[in-house]
Amino acid sequence: MTNLLSFLYVMVTLFIGEWISKRTKSWVPSIFVTAIFFVIGFWTFIPKTVVTDASYGTAFVNIAIGMLLVHLGTLMNIKKLIQQWKAVCIALLGVVGTMLFTLTLGVLFFGKQLVFSTVPTLTGGLISAVLMTQGLKAAKAAAIVAFPVTMFVIHEIISFPLISSCLKSEGHRLQKVYRKNPQEAKEIVAADTTTTSTWSHFFTPGEQYDTPAFVMAKVALIAVFSFWVGNLTHNTINSNVLCLIFGVIFHALGFLDDDALNKAGVFNWLMYGLLAYVFAQLSTATPGTIANILLKVLVLIVLGLLGMFLASWLLAKPFGMSRPMAFACALTALCGFPADYVLTTDVVNNISTDDDEKAFLLNSMLPKMLVGGFATVSVASIFVAELFLRFL
Repeated sequence: MTNLLSFLYVMVTLFIGEWISKRTKSWVPSIFVTAIFFVIGFWTFIPKTVVTDASYGTAFVNIAIGMLLVHLGTLMNIKKLIQQWKAVCIALLGVVGTMLFTLTLGVLFFGKQLVFSTVPTLTGGLISAVLMTQGLKAAKAAAIVAFPVTMFVIHEIISFPLISSCLKSEGHRLQKVYRKNPQEAKEIVAADTTTTSTWSHFFTPGEQYDTPAFVMAKVALIAVFSFWVGNLTHNTINSNVLCLIFGVIFHALGFLDDDALNKAGVFNWLMYGLLAYVFAQLSTATPGTIANILLKVLVLIVLGLLGMFLASWLLAKPFGMSRPMAFACALTALCGFPADYVLTTDVVNNISTDDDEKAFLLNSMLPKMLVGGFATVSVASIFVAELFLRFL
Protein backbone atom coordinates (compact mmCIF):
# COMPACT_ATOMS: atom_id res chain seq x y z
CA MET A 1 0.00 0.00 0.00
CA THR A 2 2.98 2.33 0.52
CA ASN A 3 3.53 2.59 -3.23
CA LEU A 4 -0.10 3.46 -3.91
CA LEU A 5 -0.18 6.08 -1.14
CA SER A 6 3.00 7.65 -2.50
CA PHE A 7 1.56 7.69 -6.01
CA LEU A 8 -1.64 9.25 -4.65
CA TYR A 9 0.28 12.04 -2.90
CA VAL A 10 2.29 12.84 -6.04
CA MET A 11 -0.80 13.00 -8.26
CA VAL A 12 -2.85 15.00 -5.75
CA THR A 13 -0.12 17.65 -5.44
CA LEU A 14 0.17 17.86 -9.23
CA PHE A 15 -3.61 18.15 -9.56
CA ILE A 16 -3.86 20.87 -6.89
CA GLY A 17 -1.15 22.81 -8.72
CA GLU A 18 -3.04 22.55 -12.01
CA TRP A 19 -6.34 23.48 -10.36
CA ILE A 20 -4.95 26.59 -8.66
CA SER A 21 -3.21 27.60 -11.88
CA LYS A 22 -6.50 27.42 -13.78
CA ARG A 23 -8.39 29.28 -11.05
CA THR A 24 -5.82 32.10 -11.07
CA LYS A 25 -5.39 32.04 -14.88
CA SER A 26 -1.68 31.16 -14.50
CA TRP A 27 -0.84 34.06 -12.18
CA VAL A 28 0.09 31.25 -9.78
CA PRO A 29 1.86 28.59 -11.91
CA SER A 30 1.00 24.95 -11.31
CA ILE A 31 4.58 23.85 -10.66
CA PHE A 32 5.07 26.68 -8.16
CA VAL A 33 2.13 25.36 -6.11
CA THR A 34 3.30 21.75 -6.42
CA ALA A 35 6.84 22.71 -5.37
CA ILE A 36 5.47 24.40 -2.24
CA PHE A 37 3.44 21.30 -1.37
CA PHE A 38 6.50 19.08 -1.75
CA VAL A 39 8.68 21.35 0.40
CA ILE A 40 6.04 21.52 3.16
CA GLY A 41 5.48 17.77 2.90
CA PHE A 42 9.18 16.96 3.20
CA TRP A 43 9.48 19.25 6.22
CA THR A 44 6.50 17.68 8.00
CA PHE A 45 5.03 14.23 7.41
CA ILE A 46 5.94 13.06 3.89
CA PRO A 47 8.86 10.60 3.61
CA LYS A 48 11.75 11.76 1.44
CA THR A 49 11.34 8.57 -0.63
CA VAL A 50 7.77 9.41 -1.68
CA VAL A 51 8.68 9.92 -5.35
CA THR A 52 10.76 6.76 -5.73
CA ASP A 53 8.08 4.84 -3.81
CA ALA A 54 5.60 6.09 -6.43
CA SER A 55 7.78 4.35 -9.09
CA TYR A 56 9.45 7.54 -10.37
CA GLY A 57 13.07 6.64 -9.67
CA THR A 58 16.28 7.23 -11.58
CA ALA A 59 15.62 4.45 -14.12
CA PHE A 60 12.19 5.87 -14.98
CA VAL A 61 13.59 9.39 -15.36
CA ASN A 62 16.43 8.27 -17.63
CA ILE A 63 13.79 6.78 -19.93
CA ALA A 64 11.39 9.72 -19.64
CA ILE A 65 13.90 12.46 -20.45
CA GLY A 66 15.09 10.87 -23.67
CA MET A 67 11.59 9.93 -24.81
CA LEU A 68 10.13 13.36 -24.03
CA LEU A 69 12.91 15.30 -25.74
CA VAL A 70 12.61 13.22 -28.91
CA HIS A 71 8.84 13.77 -28.74
CA LEU A 72 9.30 17.55 -28.53
CA GLY A 73 11.25 17.32 -31.77
CA THR A 74 8.10 15.98 -33.43
CA LEU A 75 6.35 19.29 -32.66
CA MET A 76 8.53 21.38 -34.99
CA ASN A 77 10.44 21.17 -38.26
CA ILE A 78 14.12 21.80 -39.03
CA LYS A 79 13.54 25.38 -40.17
CA LYS A 80 11.78 26.22 -36.90
CA LEU A 81 14.64 24.73 -34.87
CA ILE A 82 17.31 26.72 -36.73
CA GLN A 83 15.33 29.94 -36.23
CA GLN A 84 15.86 29.70 -32.47
CA TRP A 85 19.48 30.93 -32.60
CA LYS A 86 18.25 34.28 -31.32
CA ALA A 87 16.76 32.64 -28.23
CA VAL A 88 20.10 30.87 -27.65
CA CYS A 89 22.02 34.17 -27.83
CA ILE A 90 19.66 35.91 -25.42
CA ALA A 91 19.70 32.99 -22.97
CA LEU A 92 23.51 32.72 -22.97
CA LEU A 93 24.07 36.46 -22.68
CA GLY A 94 21.58 36.46 -19.81
CA VAL A 95 23.90 33.99 -18.07
CA VAL A 96 26.82 36.34 -18.75
CA GLY A 97 24.84 39.21 -17.24
CA THR A 98 24.09 37.15 -14.14
CA MET A 99 27.74 36.21 -13.67
CA LEU A 100 28.85 39.81 -14.18
CA PHE A 101 26.66 41.14 -11.37
CA THR A 102 27.11 38.26 -8.93
CA LEU A 103 30.88 37.96 -9.38
CA THR A 104 31.37 41.67 -8.72
CA LEU A 105 28.76 42.94 -6.28
CA GLY A 106 27.98 39.47 -4.91
CA VAL A 107 31.60 38.66 -4.07
CA LEU A 108 32.05 42.14 -2.63
CA PHE A 109 29.12 41.66 -0.22
CA PHE A 110 29.30 37.94 0.65
CA GLY A 111 32.73 36.60 -0.30
CA LYS A 112 33.83 34.02 -2.86
CA GLN A 113 32.78 30.87 -1.02
CA LEU A 114 29.04 31.58 -0.95
CA VAL A 115 28.93 33.09 -4.43
CA PHE A 116 30.98 30.40 -6.15
CA SER A 117 28.98 27.59 -4.53
CA THR A 118 25.54 29.00 -5.38
CA VAL A 119 25.71 31.05 -8.60
CA PRO A 120 26.15 28.03 -10.95
CA THR A 121 22.78 26.77 -9.69
CA LEU A 122 21.30 30.19 -10.47
CA THR A 123 22.46 29.89 -14.09
CA GLY A 124 21.87 26.17 -14.61
CA GLY A 125 19.01 24.94 -12.45
CA LEU A 126 18.85 21.35 -11.25
CA ILE A 127 21.76 20.05 -13.33
CA SER A 128 24.14 22.61 -11.84
CA ALA A 129 22.80 21.96 -8.34
CA VAL A 130 23.59 18.25 -8.72
CA LEU A 131 27.04 18.89 -10.23
CA MET A 132 27.95 21.41 -7.53
CA THR A 133 26.73 19.15 -4.71
CA GLN A 134 28.73 16.20 -6.05
CA GLY A 135 31.81 18.37 -6.58
CA LEU A 136 31.67 19.87 -3.09
CA LYS A 137 31.28 16.41 -1.54
CA ALA A 138 34.28 15.18 -3.50
CA ALA A 139 36.27 18.20 -2.30
CA LYS A 140 35.18 17.43 1.28
CA ALA A 141 33.67 20.92 1.58
CA ALA A 142 30.97 19.66 3.96
CA ALA A 143 30.22 23.11 5.37
CA ILE A 144 28.84 24.41 2.07
CA VAL A 145 27.42 21.26 0.44
CA ALA A 146 23.87 22.43 1.23
CA PHE A 147 24.35 25.85 -0.42
CA PRO A 148 23.64 24.83 -4.06
CA VAL A 149 20.47 22.95 -3.11
CA THR A 150 19.31 25.87 -0.97
CA MET A 151 19.77 28.19 -3.95
CA PHE A 152 17.84 25.72 -6.12
CA VAL A 153 14.88 25.59 -3.72
CA ILE A 154 14.62 29.36 -3.32
CA HIS A 155 15.10 30.34 -6.94
CA GLU A 156 12.59 27.70 -8.09
CA ILE A 157 9.94 29.32 -5.91
CA ILE A 158 10.80 32.81 -7.18
CA SER A 159 11.40 32.01 -10.85
CA PHE A 160 8.19 30.14 -11.67
CA PRO A 161 5.79 33.07 -11.10
CA LEU A 162 8.22 35.46 -12.81
CA ILE A 163 8.55 33.34 -15.95
CA SER A 164 4.80 32.76 -16.00
CA SER A 165 4.18 36.51 -15.82
CA CYS A 166 6.50 37.16 -18.79
CA LEU A 167 4.85 34.42 -20.83
CA LYS A 168 1.37 35.74 -20.02
CA SER A 169 2.37 39.17 -21.27
CA GLU A 170 3.76 37.68 -24.49
CA GLY A 171 0.72 35.42 -24.82
CA HIS A 172 -1.71 38.34 -24.66
CA ARG A 173 0.37 40.20 -27.28
CA LEU A 174 0.28 37.17 -29.58
CA GLN A 175 -3.47 36.79 -29.08
CA LYS A 176 -3.94 40.24 -30.63
CA VAL A 177 -1.77 39.19 -33.58
CA TYR A 178 -3.79 36.00 -34.05
CA ARG A 179 -7.19 37.67 -33.77
CA LYS A 180 -6.20 40.33 -36.27
CA ASN A 181 -5.68 37.69 -39.00
CA PRO A 182 -6.53 34.14 -37.86
CA GLN A 183 -6.09 32.57 -41.29
CA GLU A 184 -2.55 33.89 -41.73
CA ALA A 185 -1.67 32.72 -38.21
CA LYS A 186 -2.95 29.20 -38.98
CA GLU A 187 -0.84 29.10 -42.15
CA ILE A 188 2.26 30.07 -40.15
CA VAL A 189 1.63 27.24 -37.68
CA ALA A 190 1.09 24.75 -40.50
CA ALA A 191 4.33 25.80 -42.20
CA ASP A 192 6.31 25.54 -38.95
CA THR A 193 4.99 22.23 -37.67
CA THR A 194 4.18 20.03 -40.65
CA THR A 195 6.70 18.11 -42.68
CA THR A 196 6.39 16.62 -46.14
CA SER A 197 8.58 13.57 -46.60
CA THR A 198 8.57 11.26 -49.59
CA TRP A 199 10.00 8.55 -47.32
CA SER A 200 7.24 8.41 -44.74
CA HIS A 201 5.50 5.47 -46.43
CA PHE A 202 8.61 3.34 -45.78
CA PHE A 203 8.08 3.72 -42.02
CA THR A 204 4.32 3.10 -41.92
CA PRO A 205 3.38 -0.57 -41.49
CA GLY A 206 -0.31 0.01 -42.12
CA GLU A 207 -3.03 1.40 -39.88
CA GLN A 208 -3.78 -1.90 -38.16
CA TYR A 209 -0.14 -2.23 -37.03
CA ASP A 210 0.46 1.44 -36.17
CA THR A 211 -0.14 0.82 -32.46
CA PRO A 212 0.96 2.88 -29.41
CA ALA A 213 3.72 0.31 -28.79
CA PHE A 214 5.05 0.82 -32.32
CA VAL A 215 5.03 4.62 -31.92
CA MET A 216 6.84 4.38 -28.56
CA ALA A 217 9.37 1.92 -29.98
CA LYS A 218 10.29 4.38 -32.73
CA VAL A 219 10.67 7.24 -30.22
CA ALA A 220 12.79 5.02 -27.95
CA LEU A 221 14.98 4.00 -30.90
CA ILE A 222 15.79 7.63 -31.71
CA ALA A 223 16.47 8.35 -28.02
CA VAL A 224 18.91 5.40 -27.86
CA PHE A 225 20.56 6.56 -31.09
CA SER A 226 20.92 10.10 -29.67
CA PHE A 227 22.62 8.89 -26.49
CA TRP A 228 24.85 6.56 -28.53
CA VAL A 229 26.01 9.49 -30.68
CA GLY A 230 26.52 11.56 -27.52
CA ASN A 231 28.72 8.87 -25.98
CA LEU A 232 30.57 8.32 -29.25
CA THR A 233 31.47 12.03 -29.42
CA HIS A 234 32.26 12.21 -25.69
CA ASN A 235 29.25 14.49 -25.18
CA THR A 236 30.70 17.25 -27.36
CA ILE A 237 27.02 17.99 -27.85
CA ASN A 238 24.94 17.05 -24.82
CA SER A 239 22.90 13.87 -25.36
CA ASN A 240 19.71 15.64 -24.27
CA VAL A 241 20.22 18.28 -26.95
CA LEU A 242 20.84 15.52 -29.51
CA CYS A 243 17.51 13.92 -28.56
CA LEU A 244 15.72 17.12 -29.57
CA ILE A 245 17.78 17.58 -32.75
CA PHE A 246 17.37 13.99 -33.94
CA GLY A 247 13.69 14.13 -32.99
CA VAL A 248 13.27 17.04 -35.41
CA ILE A 249 15.35 15.34 -38.13
CA PHE A 250 13.61 11.96 -37.99
CA HIS A 251 10.25 13.71 -37.82
CA ALA A 252 11.20 15.56 -41.01
CA LEU A 253 12.17 12.25 -42.63
CA GLY A 254 8.75 10.83 -41.79
CA PHE A 255 10.07 8.18 -39.39
CA LEU A 256 8.46 9.80 -36.34
CA ASP A 257 4.77 10.72 -36.18
CA ASP A 258 3.49 14.22 -35.49
CA ASP A 259 3.06 14.73 -31.73
CA ALA A 260 4.26 11.16 -31.24
CA LEU A 261 3.82 10.47 -27.52
CA ASN A 262 0.39 12.08 -27.38
CA LYS A 263 -0.58 9.80 -30.27
CA ALA A 264 0.65 6.87 -28.17
CA GLY A 265 -1.24 8.19 -25.13
CA VAL A 266 1.75 8.26 -22.75
CA PHE A 267 2.94 11.87 -22.82
CA ASN A 268 1.27 12.99 -19.57
CA TRP A 269 2.40 9.87 -17.71
CA LEU A 270 6.04 10.52 -18.62
CA MET A 271 5.81 14.26 -17.97
CA TYR A 272 4.21 13.86 -14.54
CA GLY A 273 6.85 11.34 -13.56
CA LEU A 274 9.66 13.64 -14.64
CA LEU A 275 8.16 16.57 -12.73
CA ALA A 276 7.80 14.44 -9.61
CA TYR A 277 11.48 13.48 -9.84
CA VAL A 278 12.50 17.15 -10.09
CA PHE A 279 10.44 18.01 -7.02
CA ALA A 280 12.03 15.10 -5.14
CA GLN A 281 15.31 17.04 -5.17
CA LEU A 282 13.72 19.57 -2.80
CA SER A 283 13.93 16.95 -0.03
CA THR A 284 17.63 17.64 0.56
CA ALA A 285 17.12 21.20 1.83
CA THR A 286 16.16 21.65 5.48
CA PRO A 287 14.56 24.67 7.18
CA GLY A 288 17.83 25.23 9.04
CA THR A 289 20.08 25.41 5.99
CA ILE A 290 17.66 27.69 4.17
CA ALA A 291 17.25 30.04 7.15
CA ASN A 292 21.02 30.39 7.58
CA ILE A 293 21.68 31.87 4.14
CA LEU A 294 18.19 32.95 3.02
CA LEU A 295 18.84 36.70 2.90
CA LYS A 296 22.20 36.31 1.14
CA VAL A 297 20.76 33.96 -1.46
CA LEU A 298 17.83 36.32 -2.09
CA VAL A 299 20.26 39.18 -2.75
CA LEU A 300 22.26 37.00 -5.15
CA ILE A 301 19.05 36.03 -6.96
CA VAL A 302 18.09 39.70 -7.33
CA LEU A 303 21.56 40.50 -8.72
CA GLY A 304 21.34 37.55 -11.10
CA LEU A 305 17.87 38.50 -12.30
CA LEU A 306 19.03 42.08 -12.83
CA GLY A 307 21.83 40.81 -15.08
CA MET A 308 19.40 38.65 -17.06
CA PHE A 309 16.90 41.49 -17.37
CA LEU A 310 19.44 44.01 -18.66
CA ALA A 311 20.88 41.55 -21.20
CA SER A 312 17.43 40.60 -22.52
CA TRP A 313 16.22 44.22 -22.49
CA LEU A 314 19.17 45.30 -24.65
CA LEU A 315 18.90 42.38 -27.09
CA ALA A 316 15.12 42.18 -27.49
CA LYS A 317 14.68 44.84 -30.17
CA PRO A 318 17.74 43.93 -32.31
CA PHE A 319 16.61 40.29 -32.28
CA GLY A 320 12.99 41.08 -33.10
CA MET A 321 11.49 39.86 -29.81
CA SER A 322 9.25 41.56 -27.32
CA ARG A 323 10.99 42.33 -24.04
CA PRO A 324 8.80 39.95 -21.99
CA MET A 325 9.63 37.09 -24.40
CA ALA A 326 13.34 37.93 -24.37
CA PHE A 327 13.36 38.04 -20.55
CA ALA A 328 11.52 34.71 -20.42
CA CYS A 329 14.21 33.20 -22.69
CA ALA A 330 16.93 34.47 -20.35
CA LEU A 331 15.04 33.10 -17.34
CA THR A 332 15.11 29.57 -18.77
CA ALA A 333 18.54 29.32 -17.09
CA LEU A 334 16.68 29.12 -13.78
CA CYS A 335 14.61 26.08 -14.63
CA GLY A 336 15.21 24.36 -17.98
CA PHE A 337 13.25 21.33 -19.13
CA PRO A 338 10.62 20.21 -18.13
CA ALA A 339 9.65 23.39 -16.23
CA ASP A 340 9.98 25.61 -19.32
CA TYR A 341 7.59 23.31 -21.21
CA VAL A 342 5.07 23.12 -18.36
CA LEU A 343 5.08 26.88 -17.69
CA THR A 344 4.52 27.68 -21.37
CA THR A 345 1.70 25.19 -21.90
CA ASP A 346 0.20 26.20 -18.55
CA VAL A 347 -0.05 29.83 -19.66
CA VAL A 348 -1.39 29.00 -23.12
CA ASN A 349 -4.08 26.66 -21.78
CA ASN A 350 -5.22 29.25 -19.26
CA ILE A 351 -5.39 32.34 -21.47
CA SER A 352 -7.00 30.69 -24.50
CA THR A 353 -9.83 28.26 -25.17
CA ASP A 354 -9.53 28.12 -28.97
CA ASP A 355 -7.43 25.19 -30.24
CA ASP A 356 -6.09 27.04 -33.28
CA GLU A 357 -5.15 30.04 -31.16
CA LYS A 358 -3.41 27.76 -28.64
CA ALA A 359 -1.43 26.18 -31.47
CA PHE A 360 -0.32 29.63 -32.65
CA LEU A 361 0.73 30.70 -29.15
CA LEU A 362 2.66 27.48 -28.52
CA ASN A 363 4.29 27.63 -31.94
CA SER A 364 5.51 31.15 -31.19
CA MET A 365 6.70 30.69 -27.59
CA LEU A 366 7.53 27.05 -26.88
CA PRO A 367 10.49 26.55 -29.29
CA LYS A 368 12.20 29.66 -27.90
CA MET A 369 11.75 28.46 -24.32
CA LEU A 370 12.89 24.91 -25.03
CA VAL A 371 15.98 25.81 -27.05
CA GLY A 372 16.91 28.66 -24.69
CA GLY A 373 16.65 26.23 -21.79
CA PHE A 374 18.84 23.66 -23.52
CA ALA A 375 21.50 26.29 -24.26
CA THR A 376 21.75 27.27 -20.60
CA VAL A 377 20.76 24.28 -18.47
CA SER A 378 21.92 21.41 -20.69
CA VAL A 379 25.08 22.98 -22.12
CA ALA A 380 26.35 26.15 -20.42
CA SER A 381 25.50 24.90 -16.91
CA ILE A 382 28.08 22.11 -17.12
CA PHE A 383 30.90 24.47 -18.09
CA VAL A 384 29.92 27.06 -15.47
CA ALA A 385 29.69 24.48 -12.67
CA GLU A 386 33.05 22.91 -13.54
CA LEU A 387 34.70 26.34 -13.76
CA PHE A 388 33.41 27.48 -10.39
CA LEU A 389 34.36 24.22 -8.67
CA ARG A 390 37.99 24.85 -9.61
CA PHE A 391 37.95 28.13 -7.71
CA LEU A 392 36.55 26.64 -4.48
